[in-house]
Amino acid sequence: MRSIRKIHPDFQFFLDLKDQEVIDLFSDMRQFILELYPECNELLYHTHALTAVFSITEKLSDAFCMLPIYTNHLNLGFNKGTMLHDPDHLLIGTGNLIRHIAIKSPKDYRNPKVEALIKHAVDFAVNDMDGPTKSMGKTISKIKKK
Repeated sequence: MRSIRKIHPDFQFFLDLKDQEVIDLFSDMRQFILELYPECNELLYHTHALTAVFSITEKLSDAFCMLPIYTNHLNLGFNKGTMLHDPDHLLIGTGNLIRHIAIKSPKDYRNPKVEALIKHAVDFAVNDMDGPTKSMGKTISKIKKK
């Protein structure tokens, strides 16, 4: 597996505090998303969860998916999941917009159904975006340093 983009040091600092199994799953899922859409922007946050958000612009509102890392698990989240066509009923959740897939192993996301869902989310985000992007293929840390 070749690395497309290095993990930002702000994010890596907090990622290194997680269990190795969670780190490995996150790293592989991130790679999978960047292989599908290498020109996306990656927005990094540390709030209630350590989260990498993948967006077609530099705006959170134009994001197509996210990888929130909680204490002992992570999800593949879709910011506008309720608006996506999900014929295989992969998405779970009860929020107004966000839906997710619980991730326990690579087989939970490295499959044609999830790949198609991510591509559909990208297409949806492109058609729904607010305006043209100023940057592509960037990693942007929104993590506040203490």
